[in-house]
Amino acid sequence: MTENRFIGGEALARAVEAAYAQGQTDYYLEPMVLTEADGTPVGRIRSGDKVIFCCRRGEREIELTEAFTDPDFRHFERPALKDLEFGIMTMYHDKFKDLPIAFAPEKVKKPLAQLLSEAGLRQFHCAESEKFAHVTFFFNGGYNQPFEGETDVCVPSPKGIPFDQKPELSLPQVAEKVQAAVDEGYDFILTNFANGDVIGHTSNTQAKLQAASTISRYVDQVAHYAKEHGYLVAVTADHGNIEKLYGKEGKPHVAHTTNLVPFVVLDPRNRPMKLRDGRVGDVAPTVLQVLGIPQPAEMTGRSLIEAGDITNRKMMLIILDGWGYGSADEGDAIFMADTPGWDRMLSTYPNSRLRASGEDVGLQAGKPGNSEAGHSNLGAGRVVAQDDVRMDAAIRDGSFRTNPVFLKMIDDARHSGALHLLAYLTEKSSHGCIDYPLMLAEMAEGVDQVYFHIIFDGRSTEPGSAPAMLRTLEEKLRVIGRGVIVDGVGRGIALDRDGNYGKIQKAYEAMVLGKGTAYLR
Repeated sequence: MTENRFIGGEALARAVEAAYAQGQTDYYLEPMVLTEADGTPVGRIRSGDKVIFCCRRGEREIELTEAFTDPDFRHFERPALKDLEFGIMTMYHDKFKDLPIAFAPEKVKKPLAQLLSEAGLRQFHCAESEKFAHVTFFFNGGYNQPFEGETDVCVPSPKGIPFDQKPELSLPQVAEKVQAAVDEGYDFILTNFANGDVIGHTSNTQAKLQAASTISRYVDQVAHYAKEHGYLVAVTADHGNIEKLYGKEGKPHVAHTTNLVPFVVLDPRNRPMKLRDGRVGDVAPTVLQVLGIPQPAEMTGRSLIEAGDITNRKMMLIILDGWGYGSADEGDAIFMADTPGWDRMLSTYPNSRLRASGEDVGLQAGKPGNSEAGHSNLGAGRVVAQDDVRMDAAIRDGSFRTNPVFLKMIDDARHSGALHLLAYLTEKSSHGCIDYPLMLAEMAEGVDQVYFHIIFDGRSTEPGSAPAMLRTLEEKLRVIGRGVIVDGVGRGIALDRDGNYGKIQKAYEAMVLGKGTAYLR
């Protein structure tokens, strides 16, 4: 009980401030570990303990979950943790179906990819690894395996350097693969250009301008190559991001936006066409209309093409990740960048605007869109309720506190072992919310050892805001009367999604072995 009275938020806040002074940022904060005066780390995850991963997304949580749960894990050496209970908030991947899952997913019925497969069409899905899950798992309605007739191609994203040092990312290679798919004659081609979101999340203004210029060049190249080969091409986005350069007090803006996104159609036969405004869930019905496939009752969106005979044998859908309509001034990266290809596309071809945030994509009202929500809605052809809405509804109606997965793990911790909460330090990210571990701490009455392992955000939070958030967290834990904050690490390390298991090893060893920059109580 002595440890639980300590709490630890102030101590970690001071450690973070010291890391800032050394040039570190929230997203890439190296592991920091609470220790006793003699150097003994506090609150390590041990055999027989109970761990709840309090994030609610998918692709970014996979690698760390593997490190704790996969018996055949080979990416780095791990200590033997016997009888460890590891629960997850949502199912990050089908491989974790046998873990305790608090909010098991509801797979989309009749997603677009399945309908194309059932119609006997060949389809090609391609993105670089930073966004590969989005054109497969999320676009396909939560199914990990490709449907019959579907070819999935993943192009590795750059490794070993900060993304803003290479703002073109792997887009040239993605474009090459997609144009090769045109040559192969696939009936439907889906691709994601990741730069707008990946570079939009950085604070490097020049990199954002270069990324916008790169996107303009390649979307112009790829779209016209497909058009010249008989494809009707639709260009859209999953949410906004890169278009907004600055936030409060002129600081770099590094988060998603609620801005509208484009929908542009290039018709190889240049037929008259009228488009309407809508939401991203209307894109899949549009694809079905173009390909002449009946729309099932499960798909409740409606085509964005109001007038025009546009039936076509082949279609390409280009998703510009994080590419919204901005303010068209010096605070808008797309407006400020050299984007002749994109400008020409908007002035030449029919286009409309789509809603890609809040309730229009199954999120809370007014909440910025995200890649998972955007792609799941794009592929489902309807509004898909997102994890945050489902979980927040559970908090409102009280079912969060009666969730059987939570209750069992907490009860098990009362009898043996400690309860560890992998806590995402943010109030509004699509990956999670600090309210979840706080509520679990409230529920853990009678558990002697409750430990918080902090994952810093650096995306949906203001730069440099972590110390203040830690101090607020400490105040709330003192009111609850339990919970010790014992370590912290940046999201860019703990939530890798690109196979950089060296990063995962750092996060894992901080939580299990106490490796990292030591700070005292």
